[in-house]
Amino acid sequence: MLAGNTGETGEQGWRTAFLLSESLPAAYLDEAKRWFDPVAETILSLHRSGAGATLLVGINGAQGAGKSTLVAYLCDWLVHEAGLSALSMSLDDFYLTRTERGELAAAVHPLFATRGVPGTHDVALLQATLKGLMTAGEVAVPRFDKAVDDRQAAAAWPRVTAPLDIILLEGWCLGAAPEPPGALSRPCNPLEQQEDEHGVWREYVNRQLAGPYAALHAQCDLWLMLRAPSFAEVLRWRTEQEHRLRARTQGGPAAGHALMDDVALARFVQHYERLTRHCLATLPAQMDVVWNLGSDRAIESWTGPRVPV
Repeated sequence: MLAGNTGETGEQGWRTAFLLSESLPAAYLDEAKRWFDPVAETILSLHRSGAGATLLVGINGAQGAGKSTLVAYLCDWLVHEAGLSALSMSLDDFYLTRTERGELAAAVHPLFATRGVPGTHDVALLQATLKGLMTAGEVAVPRFDKAVDDRQAAAAWPRVTAPLDIILLEGWCLGAAPEPPGALSRPCNPLEQQEDEHGVWREYVNRQLAGPYAALHAQCDLWLMLRAPSFAEVLRWRTEQEHRLRARTQGGPAAGHALMDDVALARFVQHYERLTRHCLATLPAQMDVVWNLGSDRAIESWTGPRVPV
């Protein structure tokens, strides 16, 4: 989402527009005001104390936790309530191209043909984009098209006038530190046991976390996390999402989405399992704000710099 300090709508106007754009019920606003507005105010305070420098906020959350909706809300709040220029970005838009992942799969391990884990992102492109967004000028922001499993042509990327006040960067594995070497020796699921028998895939992922991803993480000024109850709930959320999509399309093709049956979906999610479990176990203690989700994905509690009223 791109946003600037336009001041075009009042509070009620932008919140109504937000609900429509995200297809959310009006009740969502009550929860957002309770849980998210205090954090938006914290971001604003940090920006004001930073002498005008661009503030980079990192947001972690498992698949289906609500990261995209959260950053969209925070971005709109910062624009319309604080008059700042803000941009929400997803780590997903910086996947390697399908050709590049094919080359990585051939050179390192076949599992890298599937996007998702560290090593399948173009971190250098992300770093260059962030640098551009913090410097005066016009910046093209990459976009990835999941419908064709490839990066969009550069000519189609949206262009943003920099420098920005706030950048909100979300990603399912954002903030993850490398696991201890001993933790990699035992497969965590059938995918690792059968398709990564010697640990080549997961060891390469771990090296990426220790290298380019660690350098990226070090740049974040504030860390937020939507914490799922468990990996089992993440799998259930993702499965329910696929079932709803299948029902809406009556088994036909879904626009921009390749439908998976439960077997294919279970295998796909196993690519994410190790690091999802690792993030759930290790990141909460390191985050500045953690929203604890219930099994229905509603926020039940939080820890952070400010307690909601």
